[in-house]
Amino acid sequence: MKRLSTCLFLLLLFTASLRLNAQTRVIPKGSLFIIGGGTRSDALIRQLVSTAKLGAKDYIIILPMASEIPDTGFKYISQQLRVQTSLPIRNFNFSKHDSKDPKWVDSVAKAKLIYILGGNQNRFMKAVLNTPVYDAIHKAYQSGSTIAGTSAGAAVMSKYMITGVQLKDSKYKETFDKLWDQNIEFSEGLGLLEHTIIDQHFLKRNRYNRIISALASKPGYMGVGIDESTAIIVHGSKATVAGDSQVLRFVNSENSATTAGGLLKFKNINLSIYTSGDIFEIKP
Repeated sequence: MKRLSTCLFLLLLFTASLRLNAQTRVIPKGSLFIIGGGTRSDALIRQLVSTAKLGAKDYIIILPMASEIPDTGFKYISQQLRVQTSLPIRNFNFSKHDSKDPKWVDSVAKAKLIYILGGNQNRFMKAVLNTPVYDAIHKAYQSGSTIAGTSAGAAVMSKYMITGVQLKDSKYKETFDKLWDQNIEFSEGLGLLEHTIIDQHFLKRNRYNRIISALASKPGYMGVGIDESTAIIVHGSKATVAGDSQVLRFVNSENSATTAGGLLKFKNINLSIYTSGDIFEIKP
């Protein structure tokens, strides 16, 4: 009896500890500036620079590893940024440079603004996953830096990153044409958002089926679809919309199920549509 009481006490203590850890999760001091792809207006870049709160001794690092044309991508984003700031802008291509170089890694960790180019999110994660660069990005975010990205650079923000592959279709399509169980492929992203799945080019490429497939696969997660030329600015659990188009938020699917033939179905899902200036709750 005494042993049982001791076990119950230890179990309660362990449960309380888990709850306390969840409640005291460290909120990053930095921001996320997540762009849905497409063109970037000068106003959007101005808002990005303003969000980063750059000081006189700060600098910006561009991470171009997602792009097939990294130097060209760096050229265009740096031209836009230079209209808004005269601070140094550096091109750190870890697909070509040693990801364990302490000087480069330390520079990433201390950058006030880190911008991830578009392209292929899988290519980007291949260059940074399980390397000191991954840790440096997290350190910068925790310390107060702004982590920005567009298109593929938006997708990598999530812990569960949509790769774009349909597991039940051998041919890649920009949008899903099926709502089937176990059809969506995820891989590990940066995890700056642990409980929200980001999809980009959302309205332009009609990615409703893709985000619904993601939510069916990851119950309890939030799905956020960001259209082109549009961004969300994340501070803690708040997201502010910026740019020219819309952001869609999908939450709380009910009674998710699968038919014998593998078709997905749910009873309800909560859909909200936001435009520039709107603020909504996000799951960080």
